[in-house]
Amino acid sequence: MKETADYCLLFPNGVSGAGQLVGPVSNGEKFMADDEKLKKIRHSMAHVMAEAVVQKYPGTKVAIGPAIDNGFYYDFDLPETVTLDDLEDITLRMKEIIKGNYPFQKRLVSREEAEKLFSDAGQEYKIELLKAIPEDEDVSLYSQDTFTDLCRGPHVENTKELNAESFKLLSIAGAYWRGKETNPMLTRIYGTAWSNPKELRLYLKKLEEIEKRDHRKLGKELDLYSTHEEAGPGLIYWHPNGSRIRLAIEDYWRKEHYKNGYELLYTPHIGRSWLWQTSGHLGFYNESMYSPMDVDDNDYYIKPMNCPFHIMIYKTDIRSYRELPLRWAELGTVYRYEKSGALHGLLRVRGFTQDDAHIICTPDQVEDEILEVLKFSLNMWKAFGFSDIKAYLSTRPEKCVGEPERWKQATASLQKAIEAEGLEFDIDEGGGAFYGPKIDLKIKDALGREWQMTTIQFDFNLPDRFDMTFVDSDGKEKRPYMVHRALLGSIERFFGVLIEHYGGAFPVWLSPVQAAVIPVAAAFNEYANEVSAALKEKGIRVSVDLGDNRMNAKIRNFQKKKVPYMLILGEKEQESEAVSLRLRTGKQTNMIPLQDFIKMVQEKINSKELI
Repeated sequence: MKETADYCLLFPNGVSGAGQLVGPVSNGEKFMADDEKLKKIRHSMAHVMAEAVVQKYPGTKVAIGPAIDNGFYYDFDLPETVTLDDLEDITLRMKEIIKGNYPFQKRLVSREEAEKLFSDAGQEYKIELLKAIPEDEDVSLYSQDTFTDLCRGPHVENTKELNAESFKLLSIAGAYWRGKETNPMLTRIYGTAWSNPKELRLYLKKLEEIEKRDHRKLGKELDLYSTHEEAGPGLIYWHPNGSRIRLAIEDYWRKEHYKNGYELLYTPHIGRSWLWQTSGHLGFYNESMYSPMDVDDNDYYIKPMNCPFHIMIYKTDIRSYRELPLRWAELGTVYRYEKSGALHGLLRVRGFTQDDAHIICTPDQVEDEILEVLKFSLNMWKAFGFSDIKAYLSTRPEKCVGEPERWKQATASLQKAIEAEGLEFDIDEGGGAFYGPKIDLKIKDALGREWQMTTIQFDFNLPDRFDMTFVDSDGKEKRPYMVHRALLGSIERFFGVLIEHYGGAFPVWLSPVQAAVIPVAAAFNEYANEVSAALKEKGIRVSVDLGDNRMNAKIRNFQKKKVPYMLILGEKEQESEAVSLRLRTGKQTNMIPLQDFIKMVQEKINSKELI
């Protein structure tokens, strides 16, 4: 589904204007298409909030105000700074407006009338948006109370349909006008709105849980990673605990790729400009690439993608149909320029390790290869604890490369694979890249949030640009098919999703520390070291606390670190070569033979058990 954003403007004393800029919402937030009533409530609530803000801050210039998933926001150019403390006063004003029972009334105006209203009010943002409205489109106004809003709608009939106890203003953020860093920074106020107070309470409770699971918060508490603005924003520093988890992920990733017939590659971090000119990145992707470095009078670029390097390896030899398919994978670190305002912990970064693979095959092989990739992806996601997965199939756009027949075959192969796996899917007509159709897999986490992760992408562009060929059974050179596949997406983003999915309480096989050894007194330190050594010898990640703190304090410390197993050692345990086990949930089991505990943990690790 393509989203559109309504850009609303409120003026005091009946002066108003509005418009709609056609195109996708830049931050990716979607309307709840399955609930038109809520969409109307949220859109109308955005107008009410804008009215309240303009009343409180005369001289405010209003920008955009759409309904979004779970709520609404509005962007303002304010005459003074607004803080979270000010939201309470804005909320009270909104409730007064709602209780006034004002109808939302629509009327059409000419473009000239709307432009005059904007100019008279000094609303330059709206003048700019007005220019984006197609000439053949009506300009409509919506009025409530003493305010009029230029907007397409939809809205509720009357403010009495807006429950004054079913909304809440949530946060304040900065937002560049039209998402460009060279434009003015506006103040964005976010809110949420629901049909009744019960729905609001449930949503706020969910927000509390989301906040508890925020990977940035847990990343610091569990000492997993850090970022350093002064050393370069958007770059991730992996700490020992995070590195242990990453190593477990990557070791499993490599093992599964070899099992599924892939070979692993390592490629350079930079390449001469010729490579990126040939691939088309300098023409189509230049704004997301870092500036070149001059080496021996040649421009070198740090790589934003791995694919051109894999193609160079392919072209080191004359390839026969007997060699195909080639399945080549790489955990390759790439760098892309993201605007500073878009950076977000591990989820949006400037340097990341792409879980990348390319399949080079004959046209006859492509259908089977796509099916195998999809099966591989689903099995991998299930191993990490994600089973609620939906597919999105993006088809041929108006502007594209490649013959229509190849697009038809490729799209059919993708759809056939989705259907063979019994996946629920939507079709995004015309949503494919210019160089080929694709499948996106979206997973749902423990809180029901959907994340786009796996991409399986056909490419008719690069094989042509790099003149890739293979010698077929008839002795003639032919063009291979190329499929890009990012399974986890990137290690950084996947790790962020994983942290939030498990709330930092990782399954045993992923936990940075799998067992903590806690002697009840210094007299049992020697036995604690013996237990630790026995665990390490069997490949179990262990931490020993021989400090002077009391036993209960040590237990609380390891519980905060979400360590799965805490082994309490005293006189009885030492005499019996046993351990008393305490889980991070608080459950306890006394006097388990040490070797039995080791065997249990090894089985959980080897089976990738999720609890």
